[in-house]
Amino acid sequence: MKISEHVYNMHIDDGHIAHPGGSNNFFVGDPDKEMILIDTGDYEKEWINQILDYYDHLGKPKLKAILITHGHYDHIGGLDRIYEATKAPVMAHPLLADKLSKIIGNREAIISLQDEELISVSGIHLKALFTPGHKEDHICYYLESDLVMFTGDSVLGSSSTSVKNLSEYMKSLDYVLKFKHDIVCPAHGPVAMPPKGSDLINSQKMHRIKRETQILDSLEKGLTEINDIVNDIYPRHLTEGLKPIASHNVRTHLIKLLDDGVIQMKDEIFNLIR
Repeated sequence: MKISEHVYNMHIDDGHIAHPGGSNNFFVGDPDKEMILIDTGDYEKEWINQILDYYDHLGKPKLKAILITHGHYDHIGGLDRIYEATKAPVMAHPLLADKLSKIIGNREAIISLQDEELISVSGIHLKALFTPGHKEDHICYYLESDLVMFTGDSVLGSSSTSVKNLSEYMKSLDYVLKFKHDIVCPAHGPVAMPPKGSDLINSQKMHRIKRETQILDSLEKGLTEINDIVNDIYPRHLTEGLKPIASHNVRTHLIKLLDDGVIQMKDEIFNLIR
Protein backbone atom coordinates (compact mmCIF):
# COMPACT_ATOMS: atom_id res chain seq x y z
CA MET A 1 0.00 0.00 0.00
CA LYS A 2 1.36 3.41 -0.95
CA ILE A 3 1.40 5.78 2.04
CA SER A 4 3.05 8.84 0.52
CA GLU A 5 5.13 9.75 -2.53
CA HIS A 6 8.11 7.68 -1.33
CA VAL A 7 6.66 5.31 1.30
CA TYR A 8 5.11 1.88 0.74
CA ASN A 9 3.71 -0.32 3.51
CA MET A 10 3.73 -4.12 3.67
CA HIS A 11 1.08 -4.86 6.31
CA ILE A 12 0.53 -8.24 7.98
CA ASP A 13 -2.10 -9.35 10.50
CA ASP A 14 0.33 -11.27 12.68
CA GLY A 15 -2.21 -12.06 15.40
CA HIS A 16 0.04 -11.08 18.32
CA ILE A 17 -1.89 -9.91 21.38
CA ALA A 18 0.47 -6.95 21.83
CA HIS A 19 0.09 -5.90 18.17
CA PRO A 20 -3.54 -4.79 17.78
CA GLY A 21 -4.03 -3.75 14.18
CA GLY A 22 -1.23 -5.98 12.91
CA SER A 23 2.33 -5.09 11.93
CA ASN A 24 4.11 -3.10 9.23
CA ASN A 25 7.31 -3.13 7.25
CA PHE A 26 8.07 -0.09 5.13
CA PHE A 27 9.86 0.34 1.82
CA VAL A 28 11.12 3.89 1.23
CA GLY A 29 12.34 5.39 -2.04
CA ASP A 30 11.53 5.01 -5.73
CA PRO A 31 10.56 1.52 -6.99
CA ASP A 32 12.02 2.45 -10.38
CA LYS A 33 15.40 3.29 -8.86
CA GLU A 34 16.32 2.15 -5.36
CA MET A 35 14.64 1.66 -1.99
CA ILE A 36 15.31 1.06 1.69
CA LEU A 37 13.51 -1.49 3.88
CA ILE A 38 12.70 -0.68 7.50
CA ASP A 39 12.80 -3.80 9.74
CA THR A 40 12.53 -7.44 8.70
CA GLY A 41 9.66 -9.00 10.66
CA ASP A 42 9.92 -11.98 12.99
CA TYR A 43 11.05 -15.57 12.49
CA GLU A 44 7.75 -16.71 10.97
CA LYS A 45 8.22 -17.83 7.38
CA GLU A 46 4.85 -16.36 6.36
CA TRP A 47 5.85 -12.87 7.53
CA ILE A 48 9.22 -13.01 5.76
CA ASN A 49 7.65 -14.38 2.59
CA GLN A 50 5.14 -11.53 2.56
CA ILE A 51 7.95 -8.98 2.78
CA LEU A 52 9.81 -10.63 -0.09
CA ASP A 53 6.60 -11.00 -2.11
CA TYR A 54 5.89 -7.30 -1.67
CA TYR A 55 9.46 -6.55 -2.73
CA ASP A 56 8.76 -8.54 -5.90
CA HIS A 57 5.50 -6.61 -6.35
CA LEU A 58 7.49 -3.36 -6.26
CA GLY A 59 9.61 -4.68 -9.12
CA LYS A 60 12.61 -5.81 -7.05
CA PRO A 61 14.37 -2.44 -7.10
CA LYS A 62 17.92 -2.20 -5.82
CA LEU A 63 17.70 -2.42 -2.04
CA LYS A 64 20.20 0.17 -0.86
CA ALA A 65 19.94 -0.73 2.83
CA ILE A 66 17.97 -2.48 5.53
CA LEU A 67 17.30 -0.14 8.46
CA ILE A 68 16.61 -1.64 11.88
CA THR A 69 14.56 0.25 14.48
CA HIS A 70 15.66 -1.96 17.39
CA GLY A 71 16.72 -5.44 18.36
CA HIS A 72 13.48 -7.19 19.34
CA TYR A 73 12.83 -10.49 17.58
CA ASP A 74 9.84 -9.24 15.59
CA HIS A 75 12.05 -6.61 13.94
CA ILE A 76 15.18 -8.65 13.20
CA GLY A 77 13.82 -12.21 13.07
CA GLY A 78 13.74 -12.28 9.28
CA LEU A 79 17.04 -10.49 8.79
CA ASP A 80 19.10 -13.54 7.84
CA ARG A 81 16.76 -14.57 5.02
CA ILE A 82 16.11 -11.06 3.73
CA TYR A 83 19.83 -10.26 3.76
CA GLU A 84 20.50 -13.51 1.91
CA ALA A 85 17.93 -12.56 -0.74
CA THR A 86 19.06 -8.95 -1.22
CA LYS A 87 22.65 -8.62 0.11
CA ALA A 88 21.71 -5.11 1.22
CA PRO A 89 23.87 -3.59 3.98
CA VAL A 90 22.24 -3.39 7.40
CA MET A 91 22.11 -0.09 9.29
CA ALA A 92 21.30 0.06 12.99
CA HIS A 93 22.23 1.41 16.40
CA PRO A 94 25.87 0.71 17.39
CA LEU A 95 24.65 -1.42 20.31
CA LEU A 96 23.23 -3.91 17.79
CA ALA A 97 26.32 -4.33 15.61
CA ASP A 98 27.63 -7.53 17.17
CA LYS A 99 24.20 -9.17 17.41
CA LEU A 100 23.29 -8.42 13.81
CA SER A 101 26.66 -9.48 12.44
CA LYS A 102 26.18 -12.89 14.06
CA ILE A 103 22.72 -13.21 12.50
CA ILE A 104 23.91 -12.61 8.93
CA GLY A 105 27.46 -13.91 9.34
CA ASN A 106 29.07 -10.81 7.85
CA ARG A 107 30.38 -8.03 10.09
CA GLU A 108 31.35 -5.86 7.12
CA ALA A 109 27.70 -5.61 6.04
CA ILE A 110 26.70 -3.97 9.35
CA ILE A 111 26.84 -0.17 9.46
CA SER A 112 26.54 1.54 12.84
CA LEU A 113 24.54 4.75 12.62
CA GLN A 114 25.03 7.97 14.55
CA ASP A 115 22.27 10.12 15.97
CA GLU A 116 20.80 12.42 13.29
CA GLU A 117 22.83 10.72 10.56
CA LEU A 118 21.27 11.03 7.10
CA ILE A 119 20.65 7.97 4.92
CA SER A 120 20.13 8.86 1.26
CA VAL A 121 17.97 6.92 -1.19
CA SER A 122 16.55 7.99 -4.57
CA GLY A 123 17.32 11.66 -3.91
CA ILE A 124 15.60 11.79 -0.51
CA HIS A 125 17.01 11.47 2.99
CA LEU A 126 16.01 9.58 6.11
CA LYS A 127 17.33 10.93 9.41
CA ALA A 128 18.18 8.48 12.19
CA LEU A 129 16.89 9.64 15.58
CA PHE A 130 18.21 7.79 18.63
CA THR A 131 15.15 7.23 20.81
CA PRO A 132 15.82 4.99 23.84
CA GLY A 133 13.02 4.06 26.21
CA HIS A 134 11.22 1.13 24.65
CA LYS A 135 14.68 -0.32 24.20
CA GLU A 136 18.12 1.23 24.61
CA ASP A 137 19.04 0.54 20.95
CA HIS A 138 15.89 2.08 19.46
CA ILE A 139 15.98 4.40 16.44
CA CYS A 140 13.13 6.31 14.80
CA TYR A 141 13.59 7.45 11.21
CA TYR A 142 12.39 10.79 9.85
CA LEU A 143 11.61 11.41 6.18
CA GLU A 144 11.37 15.20 5.90
CA SER A 145 10.44 15.24 2.19
CA ASP A 146 7.19 13.39 2.94
CA LEU A 147 6.78 14.63 6.55
CA VAL A 148 6.75 11.02 7.72
CA MET A 149 8.00 9.72 11.08
CA PHE A 150 8.78 6.00 11.33
CA THR A 151 8.39 5.28 15.03
CA GLY A 152 9.21 1.58 15.30
CA ASP A 153 7.90 0.50 18.69
CA SER A 154 8.28 3.91 20.35
CA VAL A 155 4.77 4.88 19.28
CA LEU A 156 2.22 2.32 18.07
CA GLY A 157 -0.83 2.94 15.92
CA SER A 158 -3.64 1.82 18.21
CA SER A 159 -2.20 1.10 21.66
CA SER A 160 0.51 2.24 24.04
CA THR A 161 3.88 0.52 23.83
CA SER A 162 5.85 -1.30 26.50
CA VAL A 163 8.64 0.78 27.99
CA LYS A 164 11.89 -0.28 29.59
CA ASN A 165 13.02 3.14 30.83
CA LEU A 166 10.23 5.69 31.13
CA SER A 167 12.46 8.68 31.86
CA GLU A 168 14.40 8.04 28.66
CA TYR A 169 11.17 7.32 26.78
CA MET A 170 9.60 10.67 27.66
CA LYS A 171 12.75 12.47 26.53
CA SER A 172 12.62 10.52 23.26
CA LEU A 173 9.02 11.59 22.63
CA ASP A 174 10.00 15.22 23.15
CA TYR A 175 12.92 14.68 20.76
CA VAL A 176 10.87 13.34 17.84
CA LEU A 177 8.21 16.00 18.40
CA LYS A 178 10.80 18.59 17.31
CA PHE A 179 10.53 17.26 13.75
CA LYS A 180 7.43 18.38 11.85
CA HIS A 181 5.45 15.40 10.58
CA ASP A 182 1.97 14.75 9.20
CA ILE A 183 2.16 10.93 9.03
CA VAL A 184 3.29 8.42 11.64
CA CYS A 185 4.32 4.98 10.42
CA PRO A 186 4.49 2.64 13.43
CA ALA A 187 5.82 -0.91 13.42
CA HIS A 188 2.49 -2.14 14.80
CA GLY A 189 -1.05 -0.88 14.33
CA PRO A 190 -2.53 1.36 11.64
CA VAL A 191 -0.54 4.10 9.97
CA ALA A 192 -1.65 7.51 11.29
CA MET A 193 -2.51 9.70 8.31
CA PRO A 194 -3.39 13.42 8.45
CA PRO A 195 -4.85 14.95 10.51
CA LYS A 196 -4.31 12.25 13.18
CA GLY A 197 -0.67 11.74 12.28
CA SER A 198 0.48 15.14 13.47
CA ASP A 199 -1.00 14.54 16.95
CA LEU A 200 -0.38 10.83 17.61
CA ILE A 201 3.03 11.15 19.27
CA ASN A 202 1.92 14.01 21.49
CA SER A 203 -1.21 12.09 22.45
CA GLN A 204 0.98 9.19 23.59
CA LYS A 205 3.03 11.61 25.67
CA MET A 206 -0.16 12.96 27.25
CA HIS A 207 -1.32 9.39 27.87
CA ARG A 208 1.84 8.68 29.87
CA ILE A 209 1.44 11.87 31.89
CA LYS A 210 -2.18 10.94 32.62
CA ARG A 211 -1.16 7.42 33.63
CA GLU A 212 1.42 8.79 36.07
CA THR A 213 -1.28 10.98 37.63
CA GLN A 214 -3.55 7.93 37.99
CA ILE A 215 -0.78 5.96 39.70
CA LEU A 216 -0.13 8.83 42.11
CA ASP A 217 -3.86 8.92 42.88
CA SER A 218 -3.78 5.16 43.61
CA LEU A 219 -0.85 5.66 45.96
CA GLU A 220 -2.76 8.47 47.68
CA LYS A 221 -5.59 5.97 48.28
CA GLY A 222 -3.14 3.75 50.13
CA LEU A 223 -2.64 1.17 47.36
CA THR A 224 0.97 0.05 47.62
CA GLU A 225 1.35 -3.05 45.42
CA ILE A 226 1.53 -3.25 41.65
CA ASN A 227 -1.40 -5.66 41.21
CA ASP A 228 -3.67 -3.44 43.29
CA ILE A 229 -2.66 -0.37 41.30
CA VAL A 230 -3.29 -2.21 38.00
CA ASN A 231 -6.76 -3.21 39.16
CA ASP A 232 -7.46 0.37 40.21
CA ILE A 233 -6.48 2.18 37.02
CA TYR A 234 -7.08 -0.32 34.21
CA PRO A 235 -10.51 -1.39 32.88
CA ARG A 236 -12.21 -4.29 34.62
CA HIS A 237 -12.46 -6.17 31.32
CA LEU A 238 -8.68 -6.18 30.80
CA THR A 239 -7.85 -9.61 29.35
CA GLU A 240 -5.57 -12.02 31.17
CA GLY A 241 -3.09 -11.83 28.30
CA LEU A 242 -2.73 -8.06 28.70
CA LYS A 243 -2.40 -8.00 32.50
CA PRO A 244 1.38 -8.74 32.47
CA ILE A 245 1.87 -5.85 30.03
CA ALA A 246 -0.20 -3.56 32.25
CA SER A 247 1.82 -4.63 35.30
CA HIS A 248 5.05 -3.94 33.45
CA ASN A 249 3.86 -0.47 32.45
CA VAL A 250 2.85 0.36 36.02
CA ARG A 251 6.25 -0.81 37.25
CA THR A 252 8.06 1.45 34.75
CA HIS A 253 6.06 4.42 36.01
CA LEU A 254 6.86 3.52 39.60
CA ILE A 255 10.57 3.21 38.81
CA LYS A 256 10.47 6.69 37.24
CA LEU A 257 8.75 8.06 40.34
CA LEU A 258 11.46 6.39 42.45
CA ASP A 259 14.14 8.04 40.32
CA ASP A 260 12.32 11.36 40.63
CA GLY A 261 12.35 11.04 44.44
CA VAL A 262 8.55 11.11 44.68
CA ILE A 263 8.05 7.63 46.17
CA GLN A 264 9.98 5.01 48.11
CA MET A 265 10.01 1.22 47.84
CA LYS A 266 10.77 -1.64 50.19
CA ASP A 267 10.07 -5.32 49.43
CA GLU A 268 7.93 -4.40 46.40
CA ILE A 269 5.77 -2.10 48.54
CA PHE A 270 5.54 1.45 47.15
CA ASN A 271 4.68 4.53 49.19
CA LEU A 272 4.60 8.26 48.60
CA ILE A 273 7.31 10.27 50.32
CA ARG A 274 5.48 12.66 52.60
